[in-house]
Amino acid sequence: MVAAWASEEMGTADLQDKRLNARLTRLVSDLADRPVASIPAACGGHSETVAAYRFFDNPQVTYERVLEPHMQATRQRMAAQEVVLMVNDTTELDLTRPRQQVEGAGPMDSLSRCGAFLHLLESFTVDGTPLGAVGARIWTRDPEYFKRPQQEKRKRRKAAAIEDKESFRWLEDLRLAREVAQELPAVQCIYVADSESDIYHLFAEPRGQRPVDWLIRACQERSVKPDLPASDGRTIREAVLTHPVLFTKQITVRGRRAKVACETSARKVSRQSRTAQVAVRAARVTLRPPANMDRPLPATQVNVVLVREVDPPPNQEPVEWILLTTLPIDTPEQVRQIVQYYTVRWMIEILFRTLKSGCRVEQRRFEHVDRLLPCVAVYLIVTWRTLMVVRMGRSCPDMDCESLFEPSEWKSVRMVIHRQPPPRRPPPLAELLRLIGQLGGYVNRPGRPDMPGPQTTWLGLQRMGDLAWAWDTFGPGTAAMS
Repeated sequence: MVAAWASEEMGTADLQDKRLNARLTRLVSDLADRPVASIPAACGGHSETVAAYRFFDNPQVTYERVLEPHMQATRQRMAAQEVVLMVNDTTELDLTRPRQQVEGAGPMDSLSRCGAFLHLLESFTVDGTPLGAVGARIWTRDPEYFKRPQQEKRKRRKAAAIEDKESFRWLEDLRLAREVAQELPAVQCIYVADSESDIYHLFAEPRGQRPVDWLIRACQERSVKPDLPASDGRTIREAVLTHPVLFTKQITVRGRRAKVACETSARKVSRQSRTAQVAVRAARVTLRPPANMDRPLPATQVNVVLVREVDPPPNQEPVEWILLTTLPIDTPEQVRQIVQYYTVRWMIEILFRTLKSGCRVEQRRFEHVDRLLPCVAVYLIVTWRTLMVVRMGRSCPDMDCESLFEPSEWKSVRMVIHRQPPPRRPPPLAELLRLIGQLGGYVNRPGRPDMPGPQTTWLGLQRMGDLAWAWDTFGPGTAAMS
């Protein structure tokens, strides 16, 4: 049975064959029901498994065509919002195998690791509910590049134009976000990115009649021009620290362990979990263009929000965000909103974790990367659906659960958990999600304030799929088996 949401999401699919369109919808539904399972286990039979692998091997089935109907549906969901955050980031798809390597995969950080890079531009509501992919590209690196001497590689990178570098993807995403914003004039679109996108070309993009704002975490010690009162320091940090504190806020700092013992970067060293008091300042500065640009670019004005820990523990680096933006900073409320917008960026990290751990996309067995890419596209849709369900339970807890789930799904789950016939009226969404999470290991004790996370939800959804199948086959209202 094909899930109703999958039919709606893939309704505009165009793979040049009606049978391929139907197979795509069926695969999205089946793989979403069992995201952790292997493709044969999710498909449920020999003929269905053969059809699935033939589908991914069909030349008509490409990564872009599989994602296209989802992206169209994403823009429809975006059109219903007042503010949309378009968050982007890049993740590795490690396809290294112990014996036979995936044909077509390229080196990652060295020739010993093979795979591909996934760069995603995902849209979110201001509370972190994913609306879907706006743009998604995958590429592999040339092995010959890693065989060159280090000095030659540095020289080539320095001389290359921005269009010839991998970092050009950040600029492409900003331009794509601008195109989408032009299609949705009633929606405030905000491009949000982490410090890897701190490239001057992006700040210098033309802003005339701009329909899209941007919010980027800085990582470069950029110099500022001293032509404005707000720019009397030599660097962005020095300039903003001359301004008064707008407000303070208590935050929870999560601990982490350095991947290597000799790590010295302030953003990668080990630290303990703690509660921190941060002070927030804001200023408008004029950035100087770097001297080693591939083309002359003008100085540009940006708004800066500095979030910095007031009194860090001994031997611990202070928590600090330097946020560069085109959003207004005229009032403390506007600055608070900017900080809140940036916290949503973490949701794309959770999305990548769900794609890799929940959908196990790196463990899918394909001999050639060209066959893997359409499968990655399907699992991107499944990942969006899983994370969207998790977040909807937080943002719309009182919503009727039948807006997301079929009657056989919620009734079977409720009957298994409570061991009594289900009520006639569907329960609220938050209540059902707690039961689904309970199937995946969530401890649903009375009075617990937090909702199930992505991991317990994707495990629970898999069990729910089995229960719903049994309900449709053997449950009330079905014909008696002879």
